[in-house]
Amino acid sequence: MKMRVSAVQYHLHTISSFEEFAQQVEHYVKTAEEFSADFVLFPEFFTTQLMSIGDENGKALTINDLPKFTEQYRALFIEQAKRTGMHIIGGTHVVERGGKLYNVAHMFYPDGHVVEQAKIHITPTEVQEWNMAAGDGLQVFETEKGTVAMLTCYDIEFPEIVRMAKAKGADVIFCPSCTDDRHGFHRVRYTSHARTIENQIYVVLTGTVGALPTVDFMRANFGQAAIITPNDIPFPPRGILAEGEINDDMIITADLDLDLLYQVREKGSVTTWRDRRTDLYTDWK
Repeated sequence: MKMRVSAVQYHLHTISSFEEFAQQVEHYVKTAEEFSADFVLFPEFFTTQLMSIGDENGKALTINDLPKFTEQYRALFIEQAKRTGMHIIGGTHVVERGGKLYNVAHMFYPDGHVVEQAKIHITPTEVQEWNMAAGDGLQVFETEKGTVAMLTCYDIEFPEIVRMAKAKGADVIFCPSCTDDRHGFHRVRYTSHARTIENQIYVVLTGTVGALPTVDFMRANFGQAAIITPNDIPFPPRGILAEGEINDDMIITADLDLDLLYQVREKGSVTTWRDRRTDLYTDWK
């Protein structure tokens, strides 16, 4: 089984309306469609661009205003998924539930239904500056092309949660990310490579680029998309199928061959998934 995936290095810049946001989204979706992608991944927090629209006084909106765009966001991506026949991971969008804010990844299926995965691990900045709450459960999602999971940015830095996703059947982890400097970017990038080796899976990673000068904590972005493989003979030596140019506005595309994962799990140079010591540590409880 093969799946073609595209990852968007989404360029953040100030806009004046939801329609501008929608036009930019449609541009990337059409590009992925031209590449015949089965899945397209947008970054974490890319909908913070909507905060730059500002209020009647010209002041940027706050994180508490972002959930007001949820229905428009969902309608936009549902329409795009149905129109193109692609699975679209619409990055993450901040939603409000029970008086709390959650950073939630959404996947939009071609038939119009939507699944969600709240970010499980919340960074200190998200807690202290935006009062974000953590998700409390992990799901994997069946598609006609295979089983996938969505783990957002900081989540990929925790090997336990990715091990759980693989134990539940995920062969591909989509990781929308948003980092503001080289240190944060490389934490996410290096741990994504580690997760592919530990679990013999693919990781599709992307991040935001550009800047939102009026939006606090989104003034700087450092991002690069990458489609990452295990490090074994059937795959590229550096474990990279494709990667973007750092901080450029662009999209990357590559084909994931799931059969190669099954082969290396059985008789690869190393068989890290099969050789894990579940007598000493469990995949989950």
